[in-house]
Amino acid sequence: MLHVKVEADRIRIGERLAVSFQRTLRIPDDGREYPLPPGLGCFPVQRAADYADRVPATWNRPHTFFIPMYQREAVWLSFHGAAWKPNAVKVGVGNINAISGAAWDLPLHNEPQDYMVCPPQPWLDGINAGDSYIRQFVAMPLGQGYTVEGQLTGVEEVGGMQLLVYEPRAGRFPDQPPPSFLRAGIPPPAPGARGGSVQAMGIAAGGKMKQRIYPDPYGIDTWDLDQFASIVVHIVNGEQYQALTGLEPPPTPVSAQTYTQYGLPWFDLYDEALGTIAAAGSLAQVSSVHQQDQARGQVAGDEASVEIPEANIKTLKPQQPHSEGI
Repeated sequence: MLHVKVEADRIRIGERLAVSFQRTLRIPDDGREYPLPPGLGCFPVQRAADYADRVPATWNRPHTFFIPMYQREAVWLSFHGAAWKPNAVKVGVGNINAISGAAWDLPLHNEPQDYMVCPPQPWLDGINAGDSYIRQFVAMPLGQGYTVEGQLTGVEEVGGMQLLVYEPRAGRFPDQPPPSFLRAGIPPPAPGARGGSVQAMGIAAGGKMKQRIYPDPYGIDTWDLDQFASIVVHIVNGEQYQALTGLEPPPTPVSAQTYTQYGLPWFDLYDEALGTIAAAGSLAQVSSVHQQDQARGQVAGDEASVEIPEANIKTLKPQQPHSEGI
């Protein structure tokens, strides 16, 4: 198993890869495909083991973490890796593979591809639901039928997000960075009874966003299935986070309308040459939060379309972060 630890609100896996959970805008679910929204800072990541007497007993397992999110808040995953020696990464939402829509399992699969290679994949903002677009990751309580897990399995028992990270086989890449490479931007480290009751949250589908999930440029045989780390990230609401940790949760992000009103940037990605894998059929059929609200006769007041001036959309290369230029 690869070593896993938390540094500066990033989960570091092995020697090179780190994952952060980025606070962001929930884009309107109005049928349009939006550019990439910015990152507004990391969600704080806590080790469940540090609160073993407060969290549910099922959370007291290796490599288990939790983050605070508000209901209907969005998140995207930012991957910080080494181009000279990448990793294969699977992402699950409630034990549903976010790339293929299949049930969560340990191996990698390539028919269809159910994982990403990081780098070149710099981030993932949602489930693979369309041709070169995703539906945004949005937090919703379990037990209401909104989550991807609930829609595809009929039950909501797992929630949260799951990660599997694999090392390449020996000899496929250098053991040390070549002189022409700099290590990718991961900062150095900074100088009673168990079984509490927590109402966990899961991941539902939000609005459409332009995003490609790149084909594996090296081939599935590149990855060593015996050298990996398995990580679970539970999601709790702000009130529960404060009760568990004694810490204040982050404030609610600004709305997309407010953000655009002040002329702050959105992002597009110049990555046409990298291609994209096919959409997952089951994930394409998942109803979004807004669609389920409509089916239930509920009126959401935050789905108004946003007109984004072309001057506010900045073009990035794949290794640039969403937040660059803010």
